[in-house]
Amino acid sequence: MSAALSPALHPIDPLILSQTRTTFSLLVLLLILVGSQGWQRIKLPARDLAYCFVLGTLGVAVSNYFYYVAIQRTSVATAIIVQYTAPVWVLFYVVARGQQKLTPQKVSAVALAVTGIALVIDLLGARSHSALHLDPYGLIAALLASFSFAFYNVAGHRILARHDRWRVLVWTLAAAAAFWLVVNPPWKIAAAHYAPAQWLFLFVFSMISVLGAFSLYFLGLQHLEPTRAIIASCLETVFSILLAALLLGEVLHPIQTLGIVFVLAAIVIVQRPGRSVASKDSVVVEPIE
Repeated sequence: MSAALSPALHPIDPLILSQTRTTFSLLVLLLILVGSQGWQRIKLPARDLAYCFVLGTLGVAVSNYFYYVAIQRTSVATAIIVQYTAPVWVLFYVVARGQQKLTPQKVSAVALAVTGIALVIDLLGARSHSALHLDPYGLIAALLASFSFAFYNVAGHRILARHDRWRVLVWTLAAAAAFWLVVNPPWKIAAAHYAPAQWLFLFVFSMISVLGAFSLYFLGLQHLEPTRAIIASCLETVFSILLAALLLGEVLHPIQTLGIVFVLAAIVIVQRPGRSVASKDSVVVEPIE
């Protein structure tokens, strides 16, 4: 009888999880900014508004979407390590554009960060017997997610050098939310019939994982060049492993500990000032092309 009164909850689709966390964050941010100061608080010139929509679509939504596809077609480990090759693409881009010099410091930091992530997620299965699932379509999706993540860092740094981060964030989230409405229309979400407790979880999760995280990351992008910011973002996987060990009792293996050390070393290396003057090594903020 108790089972009839308390039916099992449907598992939350990761696609809907990605979509709702963006949408809820946008609605709350609009309520705070527009509700207290009016639409002038988020007003942007038309050209920068279009730039934010490109950033939100190609940088945020596309990255999340292809990451979701990569997990479905390969594995979480494969999707993470391919997405976190993004520091490599950012470094190549800024060097190719002449915005930074290719120094041993930056190359070693990027190499340590990518290697550290691979060790943290046990990509090669050193402590397990699970084979790496290499699906071609999944690998392409993961690679596209990494390109999108790299674009998000470079483009985000440029627009944040000109505008308040809250204006940029609200329109970036608006673009991402619009993208998800096309990919997964509202009636598909309604058809899932989630319980009130699940909707509460989705709301709280969105406040922590998107609104809080993105506002802090945008603040970092205002003050850090893209290479340094994206290498620091590699700590996301490190914290996931540490939280799982602390809260869920999962064992932290030596190979993971070594990976964490590599990631931390990469962040320390890339944040240290090089031999050249810092102003010469910083990213040049150019007008939108």
